Amino acid sequence: MQIAFIGLGHMGAPMAINLHKAGHTVRAFDLSQEACAHVKAQGLTVAASAQDAVQGADAVISMLPASAHVEGLYLGGGKSPALLAHIAKGALVIDSSTIAAATSQKVAQAAAAAGVDFIDAPVSGGTGGAIAGTLTFMVGGSDAQLERARPLLEKMGANIFHAGSVGAGQTAKICNNMLLGILMIGTSEAIALGVANGLDPKVLSEIMRRSSGGNWALEKYNPYPGVHENAPASKSYTGGFGTDLMLKDLGLSQENATAVKASTPLGGMARALYAAHSIAGHGGEDFSSVIKLLQKNG
Repeated sequence: MQIAFIGLGHMGAPMAINLHKAGHTVRAFDLSQEACAHVKAQGLTVAASAQDAVQGADAVISMLPASAHVEGLYLGGGKSPALLAHIAKGALVIDSSTIAAATSQKVAQAAAAAGVDFIDAPVSGGTGGAIAGTLTFMVGGSDAQLERARPLLEKMGANIFHAGSVGAGQTAKICNNMLLGILMIGTSEAIALGVANGLDPKVLSEIMRRSSGGNWALEKYNPYPGVHENAPASKSYTGGFGTDLMLKDLGLSQENATAVKASTPLGGMARALYAAHSIAGHGGEDFSSVIKLLQKNG
């Protein structure tokens, strides 16, 4: 298939590269010249613009930071033209950004009017999963749309869940990321407490991992430097999922909770802590760096 891939950040770039490795023709675009150069070095074709990238594309995949970027890309705004006007009728759009469900539904409605299929398919699994092609996709769309997308999703992920109609993937994602943000703070608190008492963070982490406190952060993404060699914490908190991105996702979860009158007190507290961490200058660091807020001399 000929695929247009828009958004080549920490997640988007390896996803696009995996599609290229699977034999698809990928025309990629990002506003960052550095990001474009990275995928070009891997053999992908870099388009001059998003409009250029989608010419003749059977499928368009986007991985963008926030709702405003997705809406601006597909629907246009100001001096920016609507990308939907340049996408061929009958093409499939897969948006893997984490955004508000209402935004996905708004874009999907416009896409349907333009004769284009649109699904929301946000992901979980981090940069490691994106590189390895083992991401989890949470899909919102019809059964038929999911089956159209499945051959592509399978080249980028190991788990594909049909959450429901358009927007349901986004709802599942914000629930997941709210839990992840809460778990990372709890994990950081426990490790910081143990270290303050003189415990070895590796030993403590392994004890908790194999006990009732075990969770994904302890097993795969430990927030303490040196515990996991490949975790962002061991790389000065670089190359992972940024604090500001977690803060954005927690904001989405709290906006949704307000809209449906759901009680999420821990989600609200987590958002406040990540906001304080960002204000302190750590917004660009991986979200696991929140442990710095909790350390004895942090």
